[in-house]
Amino acid sequence: MDPMIASLDVLFVLLGAILVLFMHAGFAFLEVGTVQHKNQVNALVKIMSDLGVSTIAYFFIGYGLAYGVFLGFNLENQLTQAMTEKSGYDLVKFFFLMTFAAAIPAIVSGGIAERARFYPQLLATFFIVALIYPTFEGIAWNGNWGIQAWLEAQFGAPFHDFAGSVVVHGVGGWIALVAVLLLGARLGRYDRQGQLKNAHPPSSIPFLALGAWILTVGWFGFNVMSAQSVAGIQGLVAVNSLMAMVGGILAATFIGKQDPGFVHNGPLAGLVAICAGSDVMHPLGALATGLIAGALFVKAFVWTQQRLKIDDVLGVWPLHGLCGAWGAIAAGIFGSAALGGLGGVSIFSQIIGTLLGLSLAVIGGLLVYGLIKLFIGIRLTPEQEYEGADVSLHRIRANPHHDQM
Repeated sequence: MDPMIASLDVLFVLLGAILVLFMHAGFAFLEVGTVQHKNQVNALVKIMSDLGVSTIAYFFIGYGLAYGVFLGFNLENQLTQAMTEKSGYDLVKFFFLMTFAAAIPAIVSGGIAERARFYPQLLATFFIVALIYPTFEGIAWNGNWGIQAWLEAQFGAPFHDFAGSVVVHGVGGWIALVAVLLLGARLGRYDRQGQLKNAHPPSSIPFLALGAWILTVGWFGFNVMSAQSVAGIQGLVAVNSLMAMVGGILAATFIGKQDPGFVHNGPLAGLVAICAGSDVMHPLGALATGLIAGALFVKAFVWTQQRLKIDDVLGVWPLHGLCGAWGAIAAGIFGSAALGGLGGVSIFSQIIGTLLGLSLAVIGGLLVYGLIKLFIGIRLTPEQEYEGADVSLHRIRANPHHDQM
């Protein structure tokens, strides 16, 4: 039965990889629906191109940095092993984890939309996926540097992030915050007194909703299939993901006053937060985690846009950065046996691991985007931004025939 089990594991992880890969369509349409009409093509092209660069960066450098297996070298040995002992499990595991890595630039894309230069962003994508993201990925998921062992020795449990609340979403959200601050606000977004001048409402609520739905469905592959084996499947992960998703929807609906942008980002806030503890929480703990995440997203989005004057177009720092950090801490709270969880977590390890991941994200983001800004430049010219990236960069509009009528 061993070959059969190995083949089932390959199929299981492959299906997870396909689901998470499809989530990139969700990232694309969520951005398309949120940005102005003159930047819709740019949103689509960025997400697709980022995926290509991410795959190359992770194949040759990132995966090896995180797990010590450099797939781009010693090809004969890799292929022999893939066709004999493990039925290609190592290769399909790379595929699955690559789709996680590629989510980082997709997250960043939403924050810096409508004013970022195209090729400098692709360069940033390469360095983030090759070096910044896999550094913390290796620490959290492969035990690199011995930090997990130290946390377990000190606090009784290592940092626990089952499906990436901090490893993926927190890191992506805080890199995005750095990039947004270095870019500055869109032209005309705020007046000279710093007051919000142009709201730039979503260009297409249907596209925004489509993107949110694709992400929501794909997220069950993101979470459940993070077990990475058939034997590790947990119905608990699926139910907790559902409950957190619903909590995010309800909180965003009522606190966001039925605003469709908030309503459709609400489930994503809940799902970001539940990634870390979906395998250890009680479903009621997952519901509470989602409710808090949905409320946190709405309040933080308004706060960053109106009070802090941070022009984060899709609100990726509140959604991924803050809700991701909350999710890791929530795993330490609601994952404890005292609150109905399965235990094996430590709130102290969760806080330290979260701070470490976010610190690496901020430092890495400053290095990558700061150096690119210094030596190349990361922002469109005022003329290009005013005209829109679709025409100025891609020489076509989203609906060229319609625009000519």
